Amino acid sequence: MTTSDRKPFEIARDALKQISARKMLPTPANYQAIYNEIAGTPNDPPFPLERLRDIARALPAKTPGQLKQRALFESAIGQLSWSGVKNALVAYGGFTPAAAPHGAGASLVPGSAVTPVPAQSAPALTAEFLAQIARMIEFMMPALGDEDERFGEQARTLLAAMRRPAAESDVGAVKLMLANFSHRVSFAAEEQLEVKSTLLKLLQLIIQNIGALCVDDRWLKGQTDALIAAAMPPLTLRRLDDVERRLKDVILKQSQAKERLLDAQTEMRQMLAVFVERLSHMTESTSAYQGKLEETARLIEQAKSFAEITPVLKEIVGTTRTIASDSLSARDQLRDMQERVAASEVELAKLHQQLDRISAQARHDPLTGALNRKGLDEALEREVSSVRRKGLPLCIGMLDIDNFKSLNDRLGHASGDSALTHLANVAREVMRPQDSLARYGGEEFVLLLPDTTLDHGIEAMTRLQRELTKRFFMAGSEKILITFSAGVAQLGEEESGSEAIRRADQAMYLAKRAGKNRVLGA
Repeated sequence: MTTSDRKPFEIARDALKQISARKMLPTPANYQAIYNEIAGTPNDPPFPLERLRDIARALPAKTPGQLKQRALFESAIGQLSWSGVKNALVAYGGFTPAAAPHGAGASLVPGSAVTPVPAQSAPALTAEFLAQIARMIEFMMPALGDEDERFGEQARTLLAAMRRPAAESDVGAVKLMLANFSHRVSFAAEEQLEVKSTLLKLLQLIIQNIGALCVDDRWLKGQTDALIAAAMPPLTLRRLDDVERRLKDVILKQSQAKERLLDAQTEMRQMLAVFVERLSHMTESTSAYQGKLEETARLIEQAKSFAEITPVLKEIVGTTRTIASDSLSARDQLRDMQERVAASEVELAKLHQQLDRISAQARHDPLTGALNRKGLDEALEREVSSVRRKGLPLCIGMLDIDNFKSLNDRLGHASGDSALTHLANVAREVMRPQDSLARYGGEEFVLLLPDTTLDHGIEAMTRLQRELTKRFFMAGSEKILITFSAGVAQLGEEESGSEAIRRADQAMYLAKRAGKNRVLGA
């Protein structure tokens, strides 16, 4: 029987016999040596756990690469793996700049998934790596502004040095220039952050001042509220774009309503002018009638016979009839103007209500505060355009509250409305700033999740489900658990937004059929 055919317990038994025959102390080291001798395996020394752990604790961890390799070193020690210890120590050397000669080092980005190599096997700054840094600097420069000419010249000099051929470049000089440039970038970034913060404060101050100056002008309320909300950090281009579209729509509708308001005010001024004219005419007629009466009294006093009095009486009767007719006509005209004024006041009240409604709810559902169908269409069009332009993924989630009809029937529509508001509030707290929530109809909601793949979209909807289980909806003193079924679809390359919503709706229907309270991908 060869050694390879022997079983471990047989080798262990013979090892004990040899220790006894050779009169050796039964120590673990002696037993391991005899066992390896009989088994024909190398007799490696015992694994020095504590000594190696002391070495691990003494290793510096000043960079992400060193920190990662020290963790791998400690893991290999725990697994008693000599090969793991060796690999970790060799890789750790690649993250030690002091050990590398001028122009050599590890060609790695700290924290990357690529295993670092020893300093002697690769140059410190490869041409490809320098080109990547150069592109990053070019992309970063617009965000730092172009007011500082010296900073711009420093950046151009660094870019030129980094793009020289390898034979002409001085790696040490490039490293020094890059270090100086990084310090200048930190100052520029801090300055831009301070400028942005100051501009936001000035904008908020201006908006608040406009609101204070226009306390009685309800037309501006919706606009100032939207601008104040947009000027609150975190500031994103998507939020500003949404507010810009909303304000343009509000301004258009307000201008149309304001034209009608001005027309109504012009009509009232015209009616008031007619009233003043009629009043003036009545005053003149009354003054003339008064003079006529005085003249008639004088003629009557001078009359010596009835023949002389009769024409005077006829004249005064005719004048009286004219005055009476004018009074009746004026009364009818004033009554007509009064009715028109009342109608204009009603119209003005309706216009003010319309303006308030337009300002507050241009694209939002009045109950939940989520986007309405029009707001959803515009947000979806914007996100689809961004996908086509940038090539980033977009997920669309469709959810429907489970057993909502029974909740409505049992607790009433008021509680149903409160349940919808509760779900919308929780969803907004869980969502990211760049996500959008829209009420699609009834108890259905749509979530737009930009820069999100299908798997992450399903995780986001599942996270919302878990959050709803932690926050019970209170209907009076009764705790009610709100659940929903949802479908998630990722926008295809040639797919429209409405087609993706349709697929998400179909997946939601399958989730309902599968037992509710679950999320399925389309």
